[in-house]
Amino acid sequence: MQRIALSLLTVATLGIVVAPASYAAPDFDQLRRENLDKDAVNFDEIRQENLDKSGKVDFDQLRRENLEKDAVDFDEIRQENLEKSSKVDFDQLRRENLDKDAVDFDQLRRENLEKDAIATVE
Repeated sequence: MQRIALSLLTVATLGIVVAPASYAAPDFDQLRRENLDKDAVNFDEIRQENLDKSGKVDFDQLRRENLEKDAVDFDEIRQENLEKSSKVDFDQLRRENLDKDAVDFDQLRRENLEKDAIATVE
């Protein structure tokens, strides 16, 4: 008898605890509709308006206007740099640097190897 009473008490307690939680769950679709009805921001509408506006902008025309306003013309600068770089003889610059008492790493390496060999013999 006590087991039955304990089981009924447990079921009743669970019913009291679970019932308010199930009623408290919000209906998010309903809340969303209410917010849209309350003049909340409609992002879909704003996005569509912005897309409609962006279709009217002529970016090529804006680019040309900016170039005419003494803006930097990167295409022209790139072409000038390419023309200058073809005039540089890097092999000649390397030889000149070697002639100007630049460090000869091969010679230094040989000298260091010889010093190490002498040190290990002693």
